[in-house]
Order: sequence, then C-alpha cells, then structure tokens
Amino acid sequence: MGRYLIEPFDRSDRYATERYQGAAGRNWWTCDPTLRLLMRRHLGDGFSWAESHLDRLGALMGGLVASSAEETDRNPPRLEKYDKWGRDVSEVVMPPSFLAARHALMEDNFTSPSFAEAARAHGADPAALGAAWTYMLNQADIGMGCALGTGGDMVVQLAEKHAPEDVRARVREIFANGYYSGEAAQMLTERTGGSDLAALETSAVPAGDAWLLSGFKWFASNAGGSAFVVLARLPEGAVAPFLVLWERRDGSRNGVRIRRLKDKLGTRSVASGEVEFTEAEAFLLAGQSSGSGLGTMMKLTNASRLSVGMMGLGVARRALVESICYARAREAFGRPLVEQPLMRRKLAELIVEVEAAQALVFDGLVGPRLRLAPALVKLRAARLGVTAASDAIEVHGGNGYIEQWPVARLLRDAQVNPIWEGGDNILCLDVRRAMARERAHEPFLDRLRAAATSDLVHARVDDLAKAITAWAALEPAVAEARLYPLAQFMADVYAAALLEEQAGWGLDDGRKALVARLYAETHLADHGPLRGIDRAGEELEVFDDLLEGAVIL
Repeated sequence: MGRYLIEPFDRSDRYATERYQGAAGRNWWTCDPTLRLLMRRHLGDGFSWAESHLDRLGALMGGLVASSAEETDRNPPRLEKYDKWGRDVSEVVMPPSFLAARHALMEDNFTSPSFAEAARAHGADPAALGAAWTYMLNQADIGMGCALGTGGDMVVQLAEKHAPEDVRARVREIFANGYYSGEAAQMLTERTGGSDLAALETSAVPAGDAWLLSGFKWFASNAGGSAFVVLARLPEGAVAPFLVLWERRDGSRNGVRIRRLKDKLGTRSVASGEVEFTEAEAFLLAGQSSGSGLGTMMKLTNASRLSVGMMGLGVARRALVESICYARAREAFGRPLVEQPLMRRKLAELIVEVEAAQALVFDGLVGPRLRLAPALVKLRAARLGVTAASDAIEVHGGNGYIEQWPVARLLRDAQVNPIWEGGDNILCLDVRRAMARERAHEPFLDRLRAAATSDLVHARVDDLAKAITAWAALEPAVAEARLYPLAQFMADVYAAALLEEQAGWGLDDGRKALVARLYAETHLADHGPLRGIDRAGEELEVFDDLLEGAVIL
C-alpha cells in the first residue's frame, strides 16, 4: 500500500500509485532481452563473467541513477560567479543528487582502463561493455552522459599527440579513470553559429610553447568541466583546436570565465553556459602548419556522433518501457490499453523502431568502422528519441504532459540530440563529403550486402546503389537538396540489413526475424495505391511475441 491518503471517492485500486510503476526501480539489465541478446553475441565466452557486472549495473541505473536524474532535473546546477571579495571564481555548483549519481557511476565505470583490462582477461570485449554502460545510462539521463565528459577521447588523443610533456602528464592524471572520468568539453559554438568555421572569431597568439587564447563561446556544454578542446583562429587565419585547462602551468587560475549558465529546455544535469577566454593559456592540438589536429578532431567528432546516437536510443528505449508499463496498468473502455488494437499497433511500431535503432547504434560502436555510419546512425537514432518520447506522452494522455510523470522530461531532453554534434543538414553534408572524397558508400554497400538475407532487402540494397549513382549525376544544388532523402534511404536499408543479420545469429528462437520482417515491410516494401491498408494485421497477431522479447516486467 502506498503512502497516500485514501479518500472516500478513491475506494477503487484503479488509481493506486503502486500500479503505475514505470521503468524507475526496475533492473534495466534483467528487463531488457534485446540488450542481453547483443551482449551474448558481442561478448562470446566472456558473457558469463560479464553477466554479474551487467546485472549490478542494471540495478544501479534503474535505481539510484534514475531517481537522481529526476531530482537533478528539478534542482539543476547553478553558477557561483564571484567569491565573497567579488573575485571571479566561475564555479559550477552541482546538486547533491548529481554528485551521488556520478560517484556511483565512477565506482562502477565500465569505460575505465582497469575494467577494460579485467574484461579482456576474461575474454570480454570492453567496447561492447562500454556500449552497454552508456546505453543504460542514457535511459536514465542523457545529460549525465554529457556531463561525465563526451569528448574525453578527443582531449586525451590530441594531447598525447601534440601537447608538451608536462601538459600530457596533467591530462593523463585528469582522465586516469577513463574518458568519462575527466569531464571533458568541446567548445566550438559561437554567436555566429557552430558549423561555419569561416565565421569563427576566437583567436590565439603564440607565447613560447603555449598560446594565449581570447574569445567567447556561446553554447558550451559541461562548462564546469576539467579539460576543454576549444576551436580558435591562428594568426595566419587557419582554424585549429586548442587544449585549455582551468589552471595555468604555474598553478594560477587560467583566463576562463563563465558568464552565465543557459536556461535550457532539458538536459539540465549538464551545465551549459557562455564561456569567455581572456588570454587563457592554451596548447595547440595540431602540428603548427599541418592542420592535422583539426582533421583528427573531425574524425573524433564522428565518434561523438555515435555517442549522441546512443543518447537518442537511450531516450527511445526508456520511452518504450514507460509506454508499455503504463499501457498495461491503465484501463479504458473496460480493459487495459495494452489489449486494444490501436494501442497494440502503436506499441508494436515502437518496439520495431527502437530495435532497429539499437541495431544501428551498436553496429556503429562495436561493429566494423564504417565511415558513413556515424552520420546515418545519429540522423536516425537522435530523431527517434524525439518521436518515441512524443509517442510516450500520447500513450500517457494528459498525465504524460505533467512533470510528475517521467515522460515529459524525456521529450525535453531528447530534443537536443538532433542538434548536438551537427543537425540533420550538417550530417547530410558529411555523408556527401564521405562519398565524394573517400568513396565511403562502397564499403557501406558491401556491408549491407553481407548482412542482408531476404530478397526484399537485397533488392533495396541494389536500388540504393542505383540511387547513389543517379544522385551523383545531379546538378550540384539539386544534389545537395536530395541529400536528406538519400541519407534516409541509406538508414532504412542499413537498419533492415542489420536486423536480418541479428536474426541469423539464432539467439532468440526466431523473434528477431519477425522484427526484421516487420521493419522491412514498413520501410522498404511497396504497398501500392492502398498504402498497405488491406494487409493482414500481422503486428497484432504477433504482438505478444514482440512484447515478450522487448521488455520483461
């Protein structure tokens, strides 16, 4: 019985609070058969060793981390701008709920070097376990993932290659517990925008083996982090990345000021702010005339796009679980929502779309390193996070629009993912760049042909190849305008092929083949002038199989 007063008009248990438990409080490992399938495949013989760690992590993410996320959303970080003598300290003060969750996550950090070493010793792939860690974390709070330091790999790799030895030692110390332990930040966006490097105004001048950097970054996520990669303009006009730390080499405060924190729609657990650099000590993360650092940074940015894709997937998975939990408990017209055909259609569609995005994201992170994957994965998964969260609100009805219920925050948080690391148009331009400069579509099509098993998907791979050839012959302005539908076509066929590949693993008694078939029918089949309205309702007939393989409650 819940800790609430039973009113005279509330004798029925219909509105008993405990009937409406959502995802929070559950173990997100044991209730997720799709994640277990992926881990069994990617971990192989190491699965038996990893399972107890994943079980403990699932309880942590669905417990402390999930509940802390709700509290942090209500009581977000604040900026302590000045000390008692009026001196600028620009200190971001994180709430106790955030600190408790971060401490627990660092105690159970699957991305740390020590955990990776233990995993390898037991035959388990650290990359797969790291993907599982971020997948479950992003179901609780995508802001926390950013606040822990998305871009830590960029800081470490560029510093190791280009920074002076004493600075490299400081960076190693900051990130001693892995890329997510150092609270890295990428500071690119200015008031002129984030994608047009020609408009960049922040400048750097040489000062011995260091540089003095001055400028103003308009939207800096994780503004209170420990190590920043900052884009600035060299005296000759080229743009390059620089490393900036809070302290100078001599231990004094560096010329970094946080003007204010942004009052954001969502992701309130990561402090995003306006950051000013006033002759801040900085270190060039590139050869002084090569521009190699910027090229490396762009490659690492592609890896960050996969991380944002994982954030979109995390939101979508959480939205799916919340929708299923609510539909099972809520009654209308004399029976639970989950038993009604229109609701079953919506939930079936959500299950299939989430598993398709899951296939894309995990292939991008754990599978072959395809040049086209980051842009396509982020394009699809980031947008799915928004639409799935919106669907979850609709499933909850008016309750979904209320902040006391969990899905309103999901929608607020999800909306940033299509923006982070490049919007849809920027991703499409990257697809063009990859095809034009690197012929990246060739290994991509090879991957699809190897993964596909059905005649339908093989035929669509051939159609996609023809579409790429036809697109390449278009007049440049038209070709650019057609990039979006082309990228969507690529993502559709990519996901369909991967689902068929997963079905071929033979790990789930044929259920994944069902998901693959439903996805291909929706996205790749020609339904004729009736748009498939006359098709048999397979998604209704197999709904229980879909549901059982998606969530165990």
